[in-house]
Amino acid sequence: MSMPDSTSKTDASPSSLARRKVLIVDDEESMRLILGRTVEAVPNVEITLAGTCEEALQLIGSRAFDIILLDLLMPGVGGIAVLKTIRTTPRNKATPVIIVSVMADEDTKNVCRSMGISDYVVKPIVRESLVAAVKAQIGGGAPQTRAK
Repeated sequence: MSMPDSTSKTDASPSSLARRKVLIVDDEESMRLILGRTVEAVPNVEITLAGTCEEALQLIGSRAFDIILLDLLMPGVGGIAVLKTIRTTPRNKATPVIIVSVMADEDTKNVCRSMGISDYVVKPIVRESLVAAVKAQIGGGAPQTRAK
């Protein structure tokens, strides 16, 4: 099963439960699919994929998400600029952000931490660690309510 870009993938949980909206931003299609399939292990999620910074910025400005997984090394404005925009966009400024990047240096991690990220996962990912990080941020309660 594949998850095309800019579309949502919904799990088979009972419809009575509110779905948690997850945005995955990565320029590499294979990584978007790996991350999407990994996050599907978290119950009751609706996954949206973005393959460019520009696409991510459009989605961030138009929808509220419960969590965002963001790559840093992307063409265009780059992941740091996307993170800055997330933190100034009313719909998503309080949204937990998990950076998923090959950049493992402490300076980059510290810059991201200073911008309010929730977690930092270095690629290649360990499936169980990423699932645990996502679950830790979205918890077992209802989706977060944000300004529309």
